[in-house]
Amino acid sequence: QVQLVESGGGLVQAGGSLRLSCAASGRTFTSYAMGWFRRAPGEERDFVAAISWSGGSTYNADSVKGRFTISRDNAKNTVYLQMNSLKPEDTAVYYCAAAPTRDQGMGALRASYEYAYWGQGTQVTVSS
Repeated sequence: QVQLVESGGGLVQAGGSLRLSCAASGRTFTSYAMGWFRRAPGEERDFVAAISWSGGSTYNADSVKGRFTISRDNAKNTVYLQMNSLKPEDTAVYYCAAAPTRDQGMGALRASYEYAYWGQGTQVTVSS
């Protein structure tokens, strides 16, 4: 079992920045690739970004390229999502998730079914 707890959400004006954190506990953190997803009101859950177990590879959704950066600190069992130049359409509940590493390509980590564990989510609201 892996427990994931997100933090860092809040209310920010358009153009502002937030950094989300996701602290993991339980099984070995480096056994998992990590991802961030989001769900806007009335919408499906969408992929945002993913990072390999080592942190050496990342993959972002087109909608956040150049604005969001995923990173991880394996010594702290934590994954981050730095969000810059936020837009009102970024408003959503943001979830982190852990995918057992099985040499899947980074593109495969777009799929929510790759992930075995999910956090409870943190709300991000961007005002115009």
